[in-house]
Order: sequence, then C-alpha cells, then structure tokens
Amino acid sequence: MSGLLLQAVDLLRTGTPSSRHSEAPRVRLLLTLIVLFGAGYGAAMGSYGGEVGLGGARPLQMLYASVKVPLLLLATFGLSLPSYFVINSLLGLREDLGAAVRALLATQACLTLVLCALAPFTLFWYVSYRGYEEATLFNALAFAVASGSGQVLLRRLYRPLIARDVRHRVLLRLWLIIYAFVGIQMGWLLRPFIGIPGTPTRFLREDTWSNAYVFVAGRIWEVLNR
Repeated sequence: MSGLLLQAVDLLRTGTPSSRHSEAPRVRLLLTLIVLFGAGYGAAMGSYGGEVGLGGARPLQMLYASVKVPLLLLATFGLSLPSYFVINSLLGLREDLGAAVRALLATQACLTLVLCALAPFTLFWYVSYRGYEEATLFNALAFAVASGSGQVLLRRLYRPLIARDVRHRVLLRLWLIIYAFVGIQMGWLLRPFIGIPGTPTRFLREDTWSNAYVFVAGRIWEVLNR
C-alpha cells in the first residue's frame, strides 16, 4: 500500500507514476488509482446520515457510492474516448494519440487522488452541517476542486503536445466539452450518490433513464412561464 501511495504522490508531482516497466503496467496502475481512490471518496460521500450525523450512515449506500464514483469517471472517460479518437484522426494527430490518452487517463487518476484527500473534510462537513442540500453542495464543491486540480495537471501534460502542434489545443478544448457533456448525463443516470436518510436505499433511482438536459430545460421553462 505504501508503494501505491508513493506512486500516487509521483503522479501529482510529475504527471506520471514512476515505473520501470512498459506503458501497459503504467496504464494499469492509473486505472488502479482511479478505482481505489475513487471508491475511497465514494464511501465517504455515501456515509451521509442526516440529522443523526455519521451515526446514521448506511453501509449499503456507502458501498453503492464507492462503486459509482469510479464507475462515473471510467464510464465517462470510455464513452468520450471514441469521439476524441475520431476528432484526433480528422485533425491528423494520430501519431500523438498514445501520449494524449495517457495524459487524459493520468488526469482522471489525479482527480480521484484529490477527491480522496478531501474525504476527511466531507466527513467533517457531514458532522457539522446535517442538511441534505448542504451535503449535496459540499460534494459538488469537492468535485469542482478535484476537477480543477485535474485540469492543472492536464494542461501541464498537454504542454509538450501543444508545443509540437498547436492543433492539440483545439483537441484539448473539444475533449473538455465532450467530457463535461457526457459526465453530466452519466452523473444523472447514476443517482443517488448520497441518498436521503429515511428513504429506501437503492443503487439507481426509478427514473434512471431520464435526461439531465431535458430536466434542466423543463425547469427553466417552468420558471420563465410563471
């Protein structure tokens, strides 16, 4: 475990986990970091117990959330990758595809590392502020901070690619748009991550296959027509 933590620190410091092996083990290590640290934050996220604090934590909800956080990130990454590959090919950047994908995967690992580091603050927040809305907002803030940290690393890793060909800057921006678009809908499908105490614990909601963008558009329309 200590070796894995050292690899994680090296990822944050240099952008790549130290490895004496080929790229395949390095990719497996990145995937391992995403799963382990994503699950760690998911367990903390799902420990919300409402008015009774952490004493009301539901083990099943913690288990579900520990599965869903890495699933959210990996599924979003996987679904966004084909579009990225097509655009990469259209821009004539296929030679740099391997380095670019490794940079994107390292960013996912960095995001989960920062999330896991924020887990103690999430638990402290649950103890201090027990409202459901407050819990939701704090977790949204944690994901925003982790995403921002990931963007810092991604831009650092992409700098040599952009220096080699400025079209990589366009590709990077398109990736961020695609990833955000897919990620919002994926997060919507995988609800609930926190769960409301006193209600049945479910892996997915009954209206799982609804559309986040249709829901938001409907709410905006309702507000405009009041």
